[in-house]
Amino acid sequence: MTKRIAVLLGGMSAERPVSLVSGKACAEALRRKGWDVVEIDPTRELARQLAEAAPDVVFNALHGEWGEDGKVQGILEHYGAPYTHSGVLASALAMDKQRAKAVLEVFGAKCPEGKLVDRFEAAREHAMAPPYVAKPNAQGSSVGVFIVPEGSNRPPAELADPDWELGSEILIEKFIPGRELTVAVLGDRALAVTEIIPKTRFYDYEAKYAAGGSLHEIPARIPMAVEEEAKRLALIAHQAMGCRGLTRSDFRYDESASDPLWLLEINTQPGMTPTSLAPEQAAWSGIGFDDLVQWMAEDASCPR
Repeated sequence: MTKRIAVLLGGMSAERPVSLVSGKACAEALRRKGWDVVEIDPTRELARQLAEAAPDVVFNALHGEWGEDGKVQGILEHYGAPYTHSGVLASALAMDKQRAKAVLEVFGAKCPEGKLVDRFEAAREHAMAPPYVAKPNAQGSSVGVFIVPEGSNRPPAELADPDWELGSEILIEKFIPGRELTVAVLGDRALAVTEIIPKTRFYDYEAKYAAGGSLHEIPARIPMAVEEEAKRLALIAHQAMGCRGLTRSDFRYDESASDPLWLLEINTQPGMTPTSLAPEQAAWSGIGFDDLVQWMAEDASCPR
């Protein structure tokens, strides 16, 4: 019997446009695999929307706040059908960047020094000697990220903007020079190491999602020992946080340092757009996009 699967896409976060593209791509892949697909754009009435759609499985293609921070996962646990990606605790913890780093460091990862500051305080004066990075503590997709260079006289004034909707907690983090690396983990397997070469000043929202915004070199041209260590740390991060399904861990690789790898964060719901990194790594590993989405749907469970 054909199973009915609900794909959650869009949602209410600042990452809604990305989620719409991710969700549409996943929905089409599932249709090609023979699933009975219903697309749900969640509102605060998601429990009612699920009850009306009555899916057997839920594919969570949401990004950002109220999508990958544990809130929707709690509703899905209450609904009771198998769902994809990580559960409530892992999702909430990974979304809180500073607290996630505290857990990851216990398991041996080296993370950049950082602290949480109220956004108005962060806009008023330097909370750390430049160079540093200022970013919302609970957002993804490089939304609202600022690099404050050495010698900068002022912190980012945008943090005090009355229209700011990215949370009051700002993570002020030491800027780590070097190359941008990322590793996707699928189940219990680290897939590959990609080097991201942005065409913008850094790997920001535009570099991630605009066509041609960055170059993805897979496998990264790095020493074998660095590749193996990045994959080892990504798998440790996935397991230590209690993640499920597909995750992606981001690193800085500072070739001038004796201990060159810095783990920046783990993403519990990586993008599934045409320019997304995790599907690229899966394809490089011999897993086509449709098969990847099928695996994720079949891996769904509840409780998660």
